[in-house]
Amino acid sequence: PGFGLKEFRGTIADQPDFDAGSDAEALYNAMKGFGSDKEAILDLITSRSNAQRQKIRAAYKSQYGKDLIDDLKYELTGKFERLIVGLMRTPAYHDAKEIKDAIKGAGTDEKCLIEILASRTNEQIHNLVAAYKDAYGRDLEEDVIGDTSGHFRKMLIVLLQGTREEDDVVSEDLVEQDAQDLYDAGEAQWGTDEAKFIMLLGNRSVTHLQLVFDEYEKIAEKSIEDSIKSELSGDFERLMLAVGLYQCIVIFPICLQGLGTADNTLIRIMVCRSEIDMLDIRECFRLRYEKSLYNMIQVRTHQNPDFSSCSQRDDDIAGEFFPEAAQIAYKMWETSSMTKVQLRGTVRPYQNFDPASDAKALRKAMKGFGTDEDTIIDIVTHRSNAQRQEIRRIFKSLLGRDLMADLKSELSKNLERLILGLMMSPAEFDAKMMKKAMEGAGTDEHSLIEILVTRSNQEIQEMLNNALSGRWRHLSRLNIDKGAREEGPADMARALEDAQELADACNSESDDMEDKFMSILCTRSFPHLRRVFQEFVRCSNKDIEQIIKKEMSGDFKNAMFAIVRSVKNQPSYFADRLYKAMKGLGTDDRALIRIMVSRSEIDLFNIRKEFKETHEASLHEFIQGDTSGDYRKTLLIICGGED
Repeated sequence: PGFGLKEFRGTIADQPDFDAGSDAEALYNAMKGFGSDKEAILDLITSRSNAQRQKIRAAYKSQYGKDLIDDLKYELTGKFERLIVGLMRTPAYHDAKEIKDAIKGAGTDEKCLIEILASRTNEQIHNLVAAYKDAYGRDLEEDVIGDTSGHFRKMLIVLLQGTREEDDVVSEDLVEQDAQDLYDAGEAQWGTDEAKFIMLLGNRSVTHLQLVFDEYEKIAEKSIEDSIKSELSGDFERLMLAVGLYQCIVIFPICLQGLGTADNTLIRIMVCRSEIDMLDIRECFRLRYEKSLYNMIQVRTHQNPDFSSCSQRDDDIAGEFFPEAAQIAYKMWETSSMTKVQLRGTVRPYQNFDPASDAKALRKAMKGFGTDEDTIIDIVTHRSNAQRQEIRRIFKSLLGRDLMADLKSELSKNLERLILGLMMSPAEFDAKMMKKAMEGAGTDEHSLIEILVTRSNQEIQEMLNNALSGRWRHLSRLNIDKGAREEGPADMARALEDAQELADACNSESDDMEDKFMSILCTRSFPHLRRVFQEFVRCSNKDIEQIIKKEMSGDFKNAMFAIVRSVKNQPSYFADRLYKAMKGLGTDDRALIRIMVSRSEIDLFNIRKEFKETHEASLHEFIQGDTSGDYRKTLLIICGGED
């Protein structure tokens, strides 16, 4: 889309005025005597390129008659040793060691095999095979065959040949045919022709495949990533996704997702990409997870500087994209615009619904001494909201009682709030949540923003009709409380104009910038805004989310950020809100109840999926660990699955 292509960029380069002999002496001095100077070792090794480290190793051998790596292993321990020794090896021997570790012993680290073999060039693959043979006296292909199976093994063997077409090879006459072949091998038939996927993804050049995948989206009306996820499974699926995404700056942010629990993965990626594309990995990590890689490493490694030395800088204050990251950002917004996501709730209408029978059962559960919570939970959680409203009406006409009042008197605390929330109509519930957010001395602006940003015009109007007083003065200037957002598809010409106006506004005074962002983000339809944000990348070479974080403040910043997140992926936005409600000490039960109730029939299934993908634990597991008793039981039923 008009971005300049440049080489991938690392964070470690050649040290000027390099002197291998002097560095060898400095390392020797850092390790002699009792103990070792870890800071000196770290500072020196992370500020020299790999080629310079090899010269230092040779100089160390000639000056002291000892192998530098052996001495480092003796002096250092644990993860720090693994990191420093990894930096000292050549790339090929480092890859060989990682693969050897991945396949030795009882189990196999398939993720390591995928990450390395899916991302290396032909030359790197050939060097890896030779290094493996030299270091271990074994044939790498034979060892991989012995430790893997099925289509996963077949694809690994294809990759190990190192015969992929080079990146400048594009067979334009085959692009459409390859895209059609992939479609015919998967989406167009019952079952999947895995051999066709292996042949095409294992041999075509990266540049050619990118064109094929663009053409594939036109044919299949879905991305190749979504098709691979639906057609393939297990390690084979993960391998083909890595090959399909291929660009390292996309693969590695995903691999880095589990930082705190996979230190070997973290070390491997930081070592092998530090001189290639770590700058772009940092940008894509920030784009994908809304936090900097530097900060994530600091948090997950408990302020240990050893890992973050390879990342070099905190990107949370940055807004500019590097060329490759800008391309990915543009493509992500384009995919967001094109993808047709089927939203699914977790609560559906009860098939054999009998409101009179339910009303009587609920009355019986609350009559006399004690309360039958199990019956109440079972009925309320297995009926749709429309069915619950019918139960309320029948309860009143049949028994002459107010069901809500009876439930309130029989239940208590969070279970009461949850059950009553489920029994309200959506408009009643939203109005109640808005009122609660504004009660007392302070105002819960995050709740107000969440509700107002994510509801449709009709939902906002119905909420207003439920006698809600407009007391959120500090948000009223945003005009998101009027239910007057435009509706309909994107207007491409206008989207380009809006994107340019936002880009120009980034260079304006703060108030002018906020006025321009407000006039566009608070009034345009979500489909239109997706196109605006996509073109904003091209107009400004900036990340709109980071611009909002950096240039804005307070409730206005939070509202703008919520709009962008909702436009990009609303289930992901809610998943993040749920995570924040349950992480750390204590649980924000009001937020947990609000989201679980309000999204249960809309997109809670999608929210669950996003939660699992982003946080490496299921929503079910979080609820299980953060709540208790009948309250937990009810939430888990609404959640609808363990994922």
